[in-house]
Amino acid sequence: MVYSRQVIFEQFYLACLAHASYLIGSEGIAAVVDPQRDVGIYLETAQQHGLRIAYIIETHLHADFVSGHQELAQRTGAAICLGEGSGATFPHKAMRDDDEIEFGKCQLRFRQTPGHTLESISVVVTDLEQSPGPAAVLTGDTLFIGDVGRPDLSENHTPQQLAGLLYDSLHGKLLVLPDDVRVYPAHGAGSMCGRNISADRNSTIGRERISNYALQPMAREQFVQLVTQDLPPRPEYFQRDVDANRHGAASLGSLPPVAALSPAEVLRVSRKG
Repeated sequence: MVYSRQVIFEQFYLACLAHASYLIGSEGIAAVVDPQRDVGIYLETAQQHGLRIAYIIETHLHADFVSGHQELAQRTGAAICLGEGSGATFPHKAMRDDDEIEFGKCQLRFRQTPGHTLESISVVVTDLEQSPGPAAVLTGDTLFIGDVGRPDLSENHTPQQLAGLLYDSLHGKLLVLPDDVRVYPAHGAGSMCGRNISADRNSTIGRERISNYALQPMAREQFVQLVTQDLPPRPEYFQRDVDANRHGAASLGSLPPVAALSPAEVLRVSRKG
């Protein structure tokens, strides 16, 4: 999809993970947001549009998949941007409220939106050729279509503490945007990062304000109770993925080939857990 003649905006949807990632480009420069593990799709798209990937933005340290940010940075020389406090051990830029990246006619402005995780950020996209006001916001796992991010992925904060931060982020950072701003999250229906995520790939702030159960008028305490009750069990692999993303996964080409297993070997290792 293209917002204007000068700004390219494309969504990539990986159905098996219900994961959405994005490429935004203008005047030869591009940013990739929340890249999947196999980064070839972004390199091919950038080449097709004559773009150089200069920025890689992670809205947070993902728990449900291993990200390709490290490999994409190695192959492009792009700078990796993460929310402040991520604890990432690789070179990166720590983004805070109102930090900006601008290239061509595209402006990306960052908002810290903790709640799903402490380092979560959202990215407000402005097409300067069209309007000085925001056109879209990439909400990561803070705000989904029809839902909000689960608040139980911190080792040091209770779900209730994170849910309180999530309420503040939603009402103080996202719902203050104009109703016509389009919402592009990092996941769709089927993701374990939410409970009631719609199959729609995008929405608007105005539509979510009306239809999203978690955004209906309520006190902070009521919201905390609502989003922390009856949470589904957290998959055991979530922490492993966060750790891999905090340190940066090795490139796929550097990994040894996976050894084939006979049926008997599969049964044997399965019995061992």
